[in-house]
Amino acid sequence: MHKILAGYVGTTLLSALVLSGCGGGSDGPDSKPVPPKPPVETGPSQVATWLTTTDQSMLFQKSTQVLNFKDGTTSGATIVVDTTTTYQGIDGFGYTLTGGSATLIHQLPDANRVALLRELFATDDTNIGTSYLRISIGASDLSERPFTYDDLPAGQTDPTLEKFTLAEEQKDLLPVLREILAINPDIKIMGSPWTAPPWMKTNGSYKGGSLKAEYYSVYAKFFVKYLQSMQAEGVRIDAITVQNEPLHDGNNPSMHMTASQQAVFVGTYLGPALQAAGLTTKIILYDHNADRTDYPLEILANATANKYSDGSAFHLYGGSIDALTRVHNAYPDKNIYFTEQWIGGPGNFAGDFGWHIGTLIIGATRNWSRNVLEWNLAADQNYGPHTEGGCSTCLGALTINGGTVSRNPAYYVIAHASKFVRPGSVRIDTNLPSTLPNVAFKNPNGQKVLIVQNTGATQTFSIAYRGKEATTTLASGSVATYVW
Repeated sequence: MHKILAGYVGTTLLSALVLSGCGGGSDGPDSKPVPPKPPVETGPSQVATWLTTTDQSMLFQKSTQVLNFKDGTTSGATIVVDTTTTYQGIDGFGYTLTGGSATLIHQLPDANRVALLRELFATDDTNIGTSYLRISIGASDLSERPFTYDDLPAGQTDPTLEKFTLAEEQKDLLPVLREILAINPDIKIMGSPWTAPPWMKTNGSYKGGSLKAEYYSVYAKFFVKYLQSMQAEGVRIDAITVQNEPLHDGNNPSMHMTASQQAVFVGTYLGPALQAAGLTTKIILYDHNADRTDYPLEILANATANKYSDGSAFHLYGGSIDALTRVHNAYPDKNIYFTEQWIGGPGNFAGDFGWHIGTLIIGATRNWSRNVLEWNLAADQNYGPHTEGGCSTCLGALTINGGTVSRNPAYYVIAHASKFVRPGSVRIDTNLPSTLPNVAFKNPNGQKVLIVQNTGATQTFSIAYRGKEATTTLASGSVATYVW
């Protein structure tokens, strides 16, 4: 985890958007035009609306508004939804289930834990249907302490991996994953390592250092053993990233890996090892900030590594979200993923929620990402657990304080997409009216989902679909998910 992006960045960006979107004619310095209100409709509604307002008066709440498509056109802003133009498929939306998250959830009283996991992962009307999880392979900085699955006393090595064990994960992570899989057996799970075992590294430490060249083949077998061991526990890993934040070796744990090193490791060792073991788990490159697109592009330019690579993963503690499109355009046959973004505590609901919706749920998917994952699922009231030197102000989607669970901005950010945009959906085309950033999807069952953020003043606008329009009003800063 980088700790360079404060939770208040969202406030600044959202404020700038609001200021830029509130222009127009006025009768004086403090007056603004009042948008016309659409006529009040009654009866059944073709379009369901789920709403979050920045004043938190509505938090992912279903609106009672009746919204139907009708003949005719309006003179105001219109979002045109076009199902005939499609883009990338969608794998899901979710969170990083860190070791600390698993510990906090597992320690909840049974009834509380069962209810919470259903709320998060069930796909019926009353739950949010989280469809994608990222877990750490070994410890992350949001574990209680650093560890790997083959830790040894200093000076010892284990090239045959005889001492490999998932024992550490039997305490909390695996029990929680089994409960989640019982609710949603189809959830996609990504694994990411923060470090190789220290005895494989140049500095013999959990923090920093690089993988020794003589252990490339052993580390590839480590991944194979991990995937096979998790499968034996009933947990299929859909994808792995090769190294979390390979250019950030100041975290605890962490490991530095250059693009050329990752290309050799993937092309010569990891890819062939997974193939020889009959494993179809996707290999995803990079897993770091969008300001260094040269990193995945260098690996993808290596024909051997390219052959085994499914695509590239990004965070956004540096760079801009449209960098994902540049990587997609260079290698359109390779996938794009968005795997991590934190919110710094205590945070600011309006700013954090608005920035993450606009930049990630809308921005990342409009730039070809197949998923959006928030960091992290749960922390306690003191932003723990975390390692010494790990992130000490990461605000979870949930705060778990004893048996009490509260929901934070990232919970609602993901809910606006995960509940309705199901795996197997495809992004469809929409235009972008000023101050109404949006993104739309079509589900496998034909259902359409449109997510709209209002970055300007309260405004009335129309949704156009197949020659008809539905007119609605959205308050300043609000986000709505429209489903029909």
